[in-house]
Amino acid sequence: MSSQVSLPPWHTQIGSQRDWVWRGWQIRYTYIRAAQPSPARDLPPLIFLHGFGSALTQWQANLRPLSQFHNVYAIDLLGFGASEKAAESYNVSLWVEQVYEFWRTLIGVPAVWVGHSLGALVALTAAATHPELVQGLVLITLPAARQELLPGRLQAMVGKIEALFTTPLLIRPLFHMVRRPSMVRSILRLAYADSNRVTEEVVMSFATPGLDRGAARAFCRLAQARTKNDFSPLTKALLPGVQVPILMLWGEQDRVIPLTWGRQLSPLNPQVTLVEIPEAGHCLYDECSDRVNQEILNWLAVQEGETDRSDRTP
Repeated sequence: MSSQVSLPPWHTQIGSQRDWVWRGWQIRYTYIRAAQPSPARDLPPLIFLHGFGSALTQWQANLRPLSQFHNVYAIDLLGFGASEKAAESYNVSLWVEQVYEFWRTLIGVPAVWVGHSLGALVALTAAATHPELVQGLVLITLPAARQELLPGRLQAMVGKIEALFTTPLLIRPLFHMVRRPSMVRSILRLAYADSNRVTEEVVMSFATPGLDRGAARAFCRLAQARTKNDFSPLTKALLPGVQVPILMLWGEQDRVIPLTWGRQLSPLNPQVTLVEIPEAGHCLYDECSDRVNQEILNWLAVQEGETDRSDRTP
């Protein structure tokens, strides 16, 4: 079931936005039909998954340019964006179930999944769990699992400390502080290498979902979930088992997930192509959108067996 959605006045329409109901929860997604469909064969659709705290609106500079030859979809993960702020136990497995059902219900053919940060981890996990849904992966910074960041002997101790600071009594006041546009702007300026790219539209795309009903409760549950070892599987364990081409894009100035981690990951699978972008930080999909779009188009051309890429300028 899907229906059209209304948009806030500050927001620019991206494609044909709809609501889809999954397990009784409202989920937002958008769709753009390929501008120049291939007359010779069907090219795989592209499905975009946003990062933690973000929404499909983060792909403002990417969806239309990348829909030249491919049908394009983007979805808000449960608990984020304009999707419902459910009272649920959040983890990567839940979001994998969501995107798998989305794919099975609305798409049904192998796709290229494009994920940023948390979205990249969801895409990688989905590819490992349900190989039938993936033809290729574009991972724009790929985070580590919590267990990979902490030595085993520290995990229990750190978990107890985190539990003290993720109680609703502390998290709810923190939520009301961090959802303010001024605070969102300050956080984004740390994530962007070029703080001038943090526009009012970017700030509001992150801040506005915090006004939704149930947002504070979802924030508490998300904060608690991130402290648990079952939040996600091990990235280094997942990556070698995925048997499709993988493009990995990373900003050399990323202060959130440093490039040193990406350089550890790329040798784990011979199908990984790592591209480092010198001028970009964590949000390279926006900071260097032209470069990112062109890298994706070039990589897609190689996967599709094309040698002439002159008509693939976004």
